[in-house]
This record gives sequence, structure tokens and C-alpha cells, in this order.
Amino acid sequence: MSQQWIEIHGASENNLRDITVKIPKEKLVVLVGVSGSGKSSLVFDTIAVESNRQWQAGYPLYLRNRMPLYQRPDVDYILNLTPTIVVNQKGIGTNTRSSVGTVTDISPLMRLLFSRIGQPSAGSASTYSFNHPLGMCPYCSGLSQELQIDEEKFFDLNKSINEGAILFSQFSGSSWQTRLYKYCPLLDPNKKLKDFNDEEWQILKYAPKGTAQIAYYHENTGEMGYSKYEGVITRFRRLYLNRDITKLKKSIQDEVMTFVSKKPCHHCHGTGLNPKALASKILGYNIAEMEKMEVADLLNILKLITDPVGKSIANQICESLQHMVSVGLGYLSLNRRTDTLSGGESQRLKMVRHLGSNLSNITYIFDEPTAGLHPEDANKIGKLLLQLRDKHNTVIVVEHNRQMIELADYIIELGPQAGSDGGDIVFEGTLDELEKEDTVTSKALNNRVKLNLHPRLFGGYFEITNATMNNLKNINIKIPKNVLVAVTGVAGSGKSTLMANEFINRYPDTILINQKSIGISSRSTIATYSGIMDEIRKLFGVENNVSPQWFSANSKGACPVCKGKGVITPDVAFSDPVTILCEECQGKKFNPTALSYRYHGYNIVEIMALTVDNALKFFNQKKIKFEYP
Repeated sequence: MSQQWIEIHGASENNLRDITVKIPKEKLVVLVGVSGSGKSSLVFDTIAVESNRQWQAGYPLYLRNRMPLYQRPDVDYILNLTPTIVVNQKGIGTNTRSSVGTVTDISPLMRLLFSRIGQPSAGSASTYSFNHPLGMCPYCSGLSQELQIDEEKFFDLNKSINEGAILFSQFSGSSWQTRLYKYCPLLDPNKKLKDFNDEEWQILKYAPKGTAQIAYYHENTGEMGYSKYEGVITRFRRLYLNRDITKLKKSIQDEVMTFVSKKPCHHCHGTGLNPKALASKILGYNIAEMEKMEVADLLNILKLITDPVGKSIANQICESLQHMVSVGLGYLSLNRRTDTLSGGESQRLKMVRHLGSNLSNITYIFDEPTAGLHPEDANKIGKLLLQLRDKHNTVIVVEHNRQMIELADYIIELGPQAGSDGGDIVFEGTLDELEKEDTVTSKALNNRVKLNLHPRLFGGYFEITNATMNNLKNINIKIPKNVLVAVTGVAGSGKSTLMANEFINRYPDTILINQKSIGISSRSTIATYSGIMDEIRKLFGVENNVSPQWFSANSKGACPVCKGKGVITPDVAFSDPVTILCEECQGKKFNPTALSYRYHGYNIVEIMALTVDNALKFFNQKKIKFEYP
């Protein structure tokens, strides 16, 4: 009987309070509770991590050294654990070459299909790929777009090179690349650009005839250095256009795009493929035309293939396409870039990879799969989760949606509140039992949102005309100002495209608040992200008549042993990672000098340990409390 439950004993990861809980196997289990109550700490940071850690322990050490390493979670032990698959809402790729077809592994099969029965044949499967030299368009390198440089934006004609006439930050100011132009013997760095003649402009933008060497002194060593001269436009094109700029910092990406404009490559018509690949067809369609179709339409076309070899491959493709249709993604096309997908669409695409699996006794963990979805879409997700459960799998869902809670076989609520006030199991049982309890979730289930019978009057409109991005069909719309506006519709109907793309393009001063992570640095905190930390450092500095840098774990105040991290992670090669509390600072991150300074009786660590509620009572400064007139 005990084998029917996953038993977690003494879980203390993050804010979990040494909890013990049993999760029934082969059931749809929904974890509920307010945000920050400990749901993710229990299923993702404890169950999933320990499952993956133990699973990898079965591999040889040679392989484990090349796999992601997991540190043992803070839990006494877990019984009856099964292999775990996590399906979350993280983006599935930001690479400009990543598409729906590539992440679902359908595109490789499409290329294989064309290599076998396409007429005339272009060759092997690689010759149908815009990511391979054999198949990519030679003019756009498979990117499907042409980037045109707006040369006038690069220069301020009223300034000299020494005065900052080159406006691209990577080629001006304190950048080392500025020396190419400051020390060029063929240019006067103190001459206003408006006074340049044609020859000087040619040298500045492109290059002189022949090869020019730039001699300069290294400021840090005083030694002489030499570099080959390259014009501003030539160098910009080589370093930033003839490559995938998504590998660069986001700030640099954004700046680069202010100097260029995009349009479909006129050679390949935006397909990224060379003429030979585009000439090869099946049933009158080339591979680019098929991948441009909506999945539901492509499914019907591929079913018409009768060639024995082609039919075998097409059946594999159709199976995956059918799964996409079943999760409500039949409107997508295989060539749709993944960085244009919503979080809900990304998560459902991940689900497609598991729907065709015949594996059983697997634990699937989903992170709010219905977040932001229309009730109709949420219902489809619920049916899919039940299908996974019915294959003798355990399905654990972190969720707030009423529809999902009502589908659950078993419900576990963590709380009672968030953070330090959470981390306990406050309920275990069925929905009927939950509704009789006095918990935050049961109260929410029993309380319905009241309709706004007296909506606020609006003043004016934000107008959007001829919106055609992604699947928007040349729509015109007026959005009322000074009121709360809800944009609804099924997933993929165009809501995000309309508001997060078209609206922002037309009204660039708009502030976009989305579900993307706000930082991945281990040193990032709420205080640093919000800007409050700068104000707190200033207060400490003024109070103690010292530099504010003493109150930064990244600067003077850092512990000399752990460098302000609070922990030490030794290199243990292929063994399980180990994180050790820094013995010098005991995890406080700061050195003794920084900790000796106080503000109203508190040192910097004690201030940072305050909850937001307590910090609001402690500080009077408006900039810290975000109180503005």
C-alpha cells in the first residue's frame, strides 16, 4: 500500500518548514496556495531535483561529468520516487533560427521527407535546411531577412571624432575600438564631420584604398600596439550584421537595431533557402511553402502522400502534427519563430513531445499550465493532463486556476501565507473536503468576483491601424484611455502580438510588464532590482560618514573569502555539487568593517533581512517606500 504514495520527509528547501507529505501516485495532484507559499520549492526544488540527481547516479562517471549536476535538496529522504519530467513556462528558445518545427523535431523529418521523394531532388536532408551551408540562401546566410544600414544615424555632423561624432557606443566614447578612428593617419580627429570631403567620408565609412595600419599606445601598459583599419560601416556590418546578434547582450542588440531596418530577403523571399532547395516539390509545394502552412492544413496535405517511403515518414510527421492540433496549436505554422510564442504556447509545445510517449510510472510536473489561457484552452489542457494520468503516470500541477483545481483527484495546499509565513502543509485531500476547510484557497473558491456594474468613463483612445504582425489580419482598433482594459481571446488569437508588439511599436513610451524572469544573477535581490538598495547604501554612507561602497557585497563591503556570495562552491568534478556556508562571514556576504557600521541600530545584513512589511515601517524615505507626490 505504501508503494502507492511518493513520501517526502523533512523537506526544508527555501521556506519549507521541515514538512512531511504524501503524494498519491497515478493521480492528478494539484498544489495550491498563495504565491510564495512553497509550492515550487516542494515539487521543483525538492522532488524534481532529487529525482534527476538519483537518475543520473546510474550513469557512468564519464557521462555524469558531462551532464547537468544537481545538489542534493534539503530533505531527509524521499520514498517511492519515480523518474520526473518537468514542463514549465520558460521560453523554448530565443535564437532567430529556432522555430516551431525545429523545437518539435518535425522540421528534421520534413527535410528527410523532401530528400527522399522531393522532385527534383536537391540532395540529402541537409540541403533543405537554412541552418546548413548546403541549403541556406547565400545572400542572407539562412536568416531570411536583409538588414539595411541607415548610415546617417551613425554620425553627428556637428562634432569631430574626438568630440564623439560616431554615435554607435561600441565605436565611440571609452570603447577601445574608438582608437581605430582617433589614431587613423588619414583622418583629422579634431575636424567637424560636416567639413569632411568625399575622400574623408569614404575612409571613415568604409576604408582607404589599400591597407592602413593604426598605431596606438596601450593606456594600461604604455606599449605600442597596431590594428588593421576598418571603416565604421564596414566594421559594423562584419561584427554585428554578419552574425546572430541574439548571442550578444540585450542592450547591444537593442542599440544595433536602432541603426538598421529589416525586410525579407529578396533573393530567397524570406525562406532562408537557396534556389535548388526551393525548386524541389512534393504535391506541388516546396518545403518552405509547406512549413508556412497552418499545422491543421499541413496535416491534410501530408495525408495525401502515397509513395511507400514518403508515406512512412509522413505518418511520423502527421502524428506530431495531430498532437499539436489536440493541444489547440493547429493555427501555428512550422516556420513560426519560437521567440514570438507566448508562455502558454511554449508550454503546450513542450507537452507535444510527451503526448505520444507510451512510458508509464513517470511523474510529470507542470508549472501553472493554464496561466494566461482562455477558459476554453484551459479545458483542453485539463483533458491532456488526464490523458497522461490515465497512462499510469503521476501528474503534479502547481496551479491557481479554478478549472484545474476542480479536475484534481487530490489537492495539497501550502501556506498559510507567503514567505516566512508559509512553508507548511495546511490541507491534503479532495475538492469536497477542501471546500469545507477554512483556508485561503477554500475561501477564494467560495467567493466569486463581483461584476463591475459602473465602469469608469474613459477619455480618448489609443488607435492602432493596419496591424498585420504574425496572425493579425490587418486589424484597426481603438483602445480607451484612462481605464482598465481587458484583451481576451483563445491562445494564439493575437492578444500578445497586438499589445506587446503592435501597441508598443506605435507607443514606445509604454511600459511592458510580462512574465519573463527579471534576473538570473545569484547576486540579484528585490532591493537591487527595484533600485532601493542604492538609496539604502546612501543612508548608511551618510550616517557613518563613509563611502556607500562599503555596503555593497560586490564592492568594498564584500567578504574577502567568498567574494560577497555568502557561500563557497568547491569544484568536485563529477560528484554531486556541494555548497558550503562561508566560514568567514557565516553567509552574511559582508566583511567585519561593513558589518560594524549601523543605521538606527541595524547593520546592513539586518536591514536586508527585514520583510517588505517591516521595511515599510522602518524607513521614512519616500524613494525607498515608493511614495511620490
